[in-house]
Amino acid sequence: MDNQNRAAMEKPRLNSFIASSASTELQLRRISQIIFAVAVTLGLVALQNLLVGNWRTSTITLVSIVLLLVAHRMARAGRLQLASSILLVILTTMGTLLVWIDQGLRDHALLGYCGILIFAGLMGSARLFLLLLGFMLANIVLNGVLNIQGIYVNKVPPLRAGNIVDAAAVIATVGFASWLLAGDLRNALSKLEAENQRVRDSQQQIEHLARHDPLTGLPNRLLARDRFEQSLALSQRSKGHVALLFLDLDNFKTINDSLGHPAGDDLLCQVANRLQEVVRGGDTVCRQGGDEFLLSLGEVNGRDDAASAALKVLERLSMPFTVSGHQVLMSCSLGIALAPDDGSDFDTLLKKADMAMYKAKDSGRNAWRCYDEEMDASVNEHLRLAADIRPALANQQFTLHYQPQVELVSGRLVGAEALIRWQHPQLGLIKPETFIPIAENTGLIIDIGAWVLQEACAQAMRWHRQGFTWMRVSVNLSPVQFRRGDVDLVVSKALQDSGLPASALELELTESLFIDESLALFEVLDRLRRRGVSLSIDDFGTGYSNLGYLQRFEVEILKIDQSFTRQLVENPQDEAIVRAIVQMAHSLNLTVLAEGIENRQTLERLVALGCDLGQGFLWAPGMPVKDFEKLLGEQTRPV
Repeated sequence: MDNQNRAAMEKPRLNSFIASSASTELQLRRISQIIFAVAVTLGLVALQNLLVGNWRTSTITLVSIVLLLVAHRMARAGRLQLASSILLVILTTMGTLLVWIDQGLRDHALLGYCGILIFAGLMGSARLFLLLLGFMLANIVLNGVLNIQGIYVNKVPPLRAGNIVDAAAVIATVGFASWLLAGDLRNALSKLEAENQRVRDSQQQIEHLARHDPLTGLPNRLLARDRFEQSLALSQRSKGHVALLFLDLDNFKTINDSLGHPAGDDLLCQVANRLQEVVRGGDTVCRQGGDEFLLSLGEVNGRDDAASAALKVLERLSMPFTVSGHQVLMSCSLGIALAPDDGSDFDTLLKKADMAMYKAKDSGRNAWRCYDEEMDASVNEHLRLAADIRPALANQQFTLHYQPQVELVSGRLVGAEALIRWQHPQLGLIKPETFIPIAENTGLIIDIGAWVLQEACAQAMRWHRQGFTWMRVSVNLSPVQFRRGDVDLVVSKALQDSGLPASALELELTESLFIDESLALFEVLDRLRRRGVSLSIDDFGTGYSNLGYLQRFEVEILKIDQSFTRQLVENPQDEAIVRAIVQMAHSLNLTVLAEGIENRQTLERLVALGCDLGQGFLWAPGMPVKDFEKLLGEQTRPV
């Protein structure tokens, strides 16, 4: 156990010990004060009785004073219970003796009994209190009975001035002691009430923290659930609707990482404030966690009202934020689910609003979507494919097809792009654009990517052994593979296992990879280039185009995306873009490959523009190995 935890555990014990010690010291001080007051009172009584010649009373009081010194000594020694017991026994014995030798039940010594019992109840033990009470009652009854029967009769002399002094002294002493003890009791009660108030405040704070987000102060999911259920109960009586909006900030991680976590926290608080400004007084804004928020809107008239609220949120959050002195633009994606149309409980609505939110993100972000039943089918399909990917790899359901890459001027086959295919036993052929995003989200793209590299390199080496040593194979790499930081090792292993020369392998990278200009990425790409592997940029012109990285990483090939080539002949803008890419690439000594060439007119136009290589359905789609090898065997003539 570390020192901090030990200190946290010992602190309550230490506080309790300090409080106990302070209480004991106060009680010792009080008993000393009471002993002193009683001794002074008894001294006055003894002196008064000596003056009138009442030797018996004087003797009893003087002996009591001497015995009080013993109680005082015990108090000085810190023995509280013993000192209290001695004091109470002395006073009870003295009072009882005075009752019997003087005026019996009419004696003013009986006044002291009340004070003794009060003191015993506050300072003594329960057993001592009961013993003293029983002793006093027994003496009172016995004295009264003996006097009534005439067996023992206490004489009642005429009232003297000394009697007044004695009675006043007893009352004063009892009053003084009672005042001291009552004051202590009042202080204790006051402290107890203050402590109770602190406990109540702490409980309220704990309850608030348990039901609110500590950063933004918004209700958390627990409180949002309660308020949603209250709104739902009201809407059921009025036959209305309750909308649950699931909000996720777009690209919050980028802002959080670039400006720092304190700036990110500040941005979340500003977002929370704006959301509260948009909703009505009876609606609830909740922070779900991270950059996710929930909005519970009661009494809405169907999807139109919910959509109107979503548009207000999008508009409000699209206004610039000021964070750490920077102007920050933010957007969000919203999913909407309605009760009772889409469900009648919070968890169901939350799940469906979450689905709708992801649909909004898929549609381009800064958008809203309402839940529909097709989303359930899409999610179920997604989950099924995610579960089937790993077994598919183990059961060899994946295969590679190869699409020819052709030199445009000569028509000579120069290489092939490896394209993965999934032949699902129940669902049939599944397109890569369907399962690759799922594999990337689940991390399974790491295993799939390693398999593709191994298989493509092995196949290319088989072609080399058949005499096609000029054949190059290109393989697509996912940005997810680079995040692991060991993709160069995976590539090296595939080359080593197959024996393929590194110069015969081309790795296709997407432009989105270069948004992350981290040192780790630069180091991995540098190791790949030093290994002798060629690098190409796939789908150039559709994403993050930065000429700096083309030279920095010694990229050899730019692949023009098919969206620019399919309408090349009919669309002058596409032609202008392709011409600019070709000219720019050649000025940097890069080779240009055009994707999606489907007809002779497009081919001729690309040749006229100076494009070097191409691939597309004009020659062949992706083909199984056997079909591609037939094409290889015909390489005595152009493709």
